[in-house]
Amino acid sequence: MKIQLNGYILVPEDRMDAVRAGLVDHIRLTHAEPGCISFEVIEDPEIPGRFNVAELFTDQTSFDAHQTRTKASVWAEITAGIPREYSITEVPD
Repeated sequence: MKIQLNGYILVPEDRMDAVRAGLVDHIRLTHAEPGCISFEVIEDPEIPGRFNVAELFTDQTSFDAHQTRTKASVWAEITAGIPREYSITEVPD
């Protein structure tokens, strides 16, 4: 089963520049991970500060490895304490 994550983060105005700057590396590193099928974090054009997130990984192991890497990354430092709302689902192969 593939693992899909959809949701968003709500970035405060005073942290937008740092998040935008850090996002470039976060996306690049995630795309390079084994098992990453797709990964998008896109600034919402209608809701200020909202970044929509869509991820798809080949399996639970790949998704878990992504989560582990992310928690120890610069991205985690940049986005510490920022509210997130995600749903994670299994998708048939």
